Amino acid sequence: MLTKEKQATALPKQATSISGAEAVILALLEEKVDTVFGYPGGAIMPVYDALFDYTDRLNHVLVRHEQGGIHAGQGYARASGKVGVVFATSGPGATNLVTGLADAQIDSTPLVCISGQVYAHLLGTDAFQEIDILNITTPVTKWNYQVANAEEIPDVLAKAFYIAKSGRPGPVLIDITKNAQLQQFEFSGYQPCQHIRSYRPKPVVRQEYILQAAELINQAQKPFILWGQGVMLGAAEKEFRAFVEKSGIPAAWTIMGAGALPSRHPQNVGMLGMHGNYGPNVLTNECDVLIAIGMRFDDRVTGRLDKYARQARIIHLDIDPTEIGKNVPVTVPVWGDCKETLPLLTELVEPRQHTAWLQQFRRYNEQEIEAVIQEELFPTSEEMTMGEVVQQLNELTGGDAIVVSDVGQHQMVACRYASLNHTRSNITSGGLGTMGFALPAAIGAKYGAPERTVVAVIGDGGFQMTLQELGTIMQSGADVKLLILNNRFLGMVRQWQELFHERRYSFVDIASPDFVKVADGYGISGKSVSKREELRGALQQMLSHQGSYLLEVMVTKENNVFPMVPQGCSVSEIRLS
Repeated sequence: MLTKEKQATALPKQATSISGAEAVILALLEEKVDTVFGYPGGAIMPVYDALFDYTDRLNHVLVRHEQGGIHAGQGYARASGKVGVVFATSGPGATNLVTGLADAQIDSTPLVCISGQVYAHLLGTDAFQEIDILNITTPVTKWNYQVANAEEIPDVLAKAFYIAKSGRPGPVLIDITKNAQLQQFEFSGYQPCQHIRSYRPKPVVRQEYILQAAELINQAQKPFILWGQGVMLGAAEKEFRAFVEKSGIPAAWTIMGAGALPSRHPQNVGMLGMHGNYGPNVLTNECDVLIAIGMRFDDRVTGRLDKYARQARIIHLDIDPTEIGKNVPVTVPVWGDCKETLPLLTELVEPRQHTAWLQQFRRYNEQEIEAVIQEELFPTSEEMTMGEVVQQLNELTGGDAIVVSDVGQHQMVACRYASLNHTRSNITSGGLGTMGFALPAAIGAKYGAPERTVVAVIGDGGFQMTLQELGTIMQSGADVKLLILNNRFLGMVRQWQELFHERRYSFVDIASPDFVKVADGYGISGKSVSKREELRGALQQMLSHQGSYLLEVMVTKENNVFPMVPQGCSVSEIRLS
């Protein structure tokens, strides 16, 4: 209930004169935004001034860098399923969002970023901190728009939220000139957007394609399901599981799709791609029907396209028609939201058990356990491996934590071995591969799912790209567990240099500060361990600690991530060593 002092800040019920800046805040409240990540500056100062009167209803997290802000917005969106919101000022503030926008665009993450801009009459004059952010961000946003008149703000922000979250989600940037933020206008209410002329977020579902797909599936002897993040973006986890279980088909996931089906589900046969599991990669080139659901046939999944599933008839379910047939020729295109198309397909497929076919995956898995997994998770060497750290983490969390990984060897290890019992539990930078993503994204994830344990798994290289966001943790009190797997190398680059460049280790031996002391400077408790007998207790201490905690684990320096599909090879040429 609002206090008397705050009653004046309630949304007006009739036309009243307000500033453009206040209209921004009212629009966010109407969209049920609860958290904004941002960094103030001159060109967005009026919005921050308006926000001052609404801090009882809208939480603002002050980040230490705009890139940290947008990655936090991504983590929030990915953990919660809501739209992430980010504020930045003009010039460098806006350009610091570009990496995050690109990351969100390729990973289909819904964001609304609001940047300040110089006064409209100064546009094009090279004014202080003026930059043409619209042209800079056009390739990396789903939509962007510049507001120069306060009266446009309510409708533009309504469109921004609708576009960001509808259809295939993505980032939107709204650039607002300072005069528009200061301008007074008659505000008569906010109407959420439900339709935009010429914008069709969902294609029409065509029943004939559902029938054709069902016929192929029912005739198949070796069908194989590949699923991606589209299952979660469509909130279709229940519908997907029903389809998998009725059809009896083995199913494998892209790293962005991890968690939509529990790791221990009997038909979950593992991860696809360059560092995916052995069976799913090899048997992609042996299946007779390939059913792709909410994934885009990224090159890290397909390997050489001219040798990818040439024997299979391919069914592709996707909400974005431009993805169907873009990389891989498709036999049956099933356009539409998988939450709508999967039940239609499930109704028509025959209940089956592909026992012998599933057994082939299990045989390959046994080979992979013997050649790779056993030594990675339960090593006989003196030095610790990344895999055994993740395995110990699984045992202590029971697979119930949100795991936010950065980019590199530790990312592949975390995605391969983390046990995920729930959807929206694997948060990583998939398509862009942005080092420095995990720390700020974990902060955002904690705000998006405050009831869940959030563990950031980070390499020593990636951590140093955004470690200033420890200041955000210090000030906000976000309870994030930071697990640094330190191999004293830029590990993935080093692995490629070892395998393909004759061990010419060119500038990958990276020195690091004392991470525990750095964390202590920010008021965050921490510990570093280098002995196996210390590991489990240290992990337990990290998880049970009240508040954020940093645990550094010193792992072996030159361990490689296998299996691996070498660049230029087909998925069936995956190597176990």
